[in-house]
Amino acid sequence: MTDASAMKDSGRAAIKVLVAEDSSVARLLLVRLLQSDPRIDVVGAVSDGDAALQFVQQAKPDVVLMDIHMPRMDGFEATRRIMESQPLPIVVCSAVSNTRDAAIAFRALEAGAIACIEKPLAQDDPQFAAKVAHLLETVRLMSEVKVVRRRPRPHAGAGPESLATKPPNGSCATAPRIVGIGASTGGPPVLQTILGGLPRSFPLPVLVVQHIAPGFLAGMVAWLAETTGLQVRIASYGIEPLPGHVYLAPDDFHMGIGAHGRIVLSRERPENHVRPAVSFLFRSLAEHCGPAAVGVLLTGMGHDGARELKAMNDRGAATIAQDQGSSVVHGMPGSAIALNAAAQILPPERIADALVALAHPVPG
Repeated sequence: MTDASAMKDSGRAAIKVLVAEDSSVARLLLVRLLQSDPRIDVVGAVSDGDAALQFVQQAKPDVVLMDIHMPRMDGFEATRRIMESQPLPIVVCSAVSNTRDAAIAFRALEAGAIACIEKPLAQDDPQFAAKVAHLLETVRLMSEVKVVRRRPRPHAGAGPESLATKPPNGSCATAPRIVGIGASTGGPPVLQTILGGLPRSFPLPVLVVQHIAPGFLAGMVAWLAETTGLQVRIASYGIEPLPGHVYLAPDDFHMGIGAHGRIVLSRERPENHVRPAVSFLFRSLAEHCGPAAVGVLLTGMGHDGARELKAMNDRGAATIAQDQGSSVVHGMPGSAIALNAAAQILPPERIADALVALAHPVPG
C-alpha cells in the first residue's frame, strides 16, 4: 500500500498533483520529490501544455505544477485555457536563470496562476533541501485555495457603487505623501492592476512588500515596469522615494520608511514567519508618517500587516483592504477588516481610483 493510499484509508485524501514539465529528467525528479510527501499523490506527468489541458479536462487534479517553456503549448497559454475552462490552483515551477525568464513566468500569474516557485534541480545546491521543502509546502498550501474561472478584467471604475465601510481617514485634513502596499499569495496580478491604473504623473511614491520566492523579484520588477508604465525598481537603503516611483522590498530584507523620509532596509528577525514583512513597512509608516500615509493590504495567507494597518488607521492614515470576492486568499485583508483597520474595502480595479482621489484631497 502506498503512503497516499494509506492516507485515503485513514480518511484524509492525498493532494492530487499534475506535473507539466518538458524535460524528462526534471519531470522525473519533480515527481520523485512530490511523492516523497505522503500527503501528495502525483496523478499525472505530461511534457507540454496541450497535454496538461487535456489531462485537466478528463481528470481534475487538485493542483497543477506548471513549467513555462514547453513545446506545442507553453505554460502561459495552458494556464490561460485551464483557468477559463476548468479553473484550479496552478503553481508555476520555473528555473530562474535570468530576469527575462522570471518576467515571463509572471505572464502566467496574469492568466490566473496563483504562485511562482523556483524549480529545485541541482541536487548539489546548498539550498536544494530548502527549495524542496518550499516546493512541497507551496503545493500543500495552494491545494486549499479556492479559485474561480478567469474572466476578462473589468475596466477601472466599473465595479459596484461603493464598498467603503466609512469615509477614508485623512482624505480632507491631510494630504498623504506616501503609499505602502502589502501583498502575498495572489498579489502580483493585483499589484499590476492597481499600478496600471495609476497615472504616470501620480504624485506619491509607492513602497511595496510582496511575499515572493527568492529569485523572482527582478523578473517581477521588469514585468511590472513593462506592463504598468511606472518607474518600478528594487529599493535601496537610504534613498529618498520619489513621486510616481514604485519601490519593492529586496529579497530577505525588511523595508520601511525612516524618520527622515528615506527608505530603510533591515535584516531584523522575520515577522509572521517572513522577511520582508508587511508589518515592518506599515509600522514604520504609522510611526513616521501618521496621517500623511496610505496603507493598502492585499490578498494573502495569514495576517501579516493586519495589526499594523490598524495602527496606521488609528493614527489618521487612509487605509484600504482588498475585498473578499477578488482575493485569491482573504487571510491578510480579512484579518485587517476584522480588526476594523480598513477605512475602505475595495476590489483591485477600484483601489487605483481611490489612491488617485486620496492623492488629490478636496479641502474641507
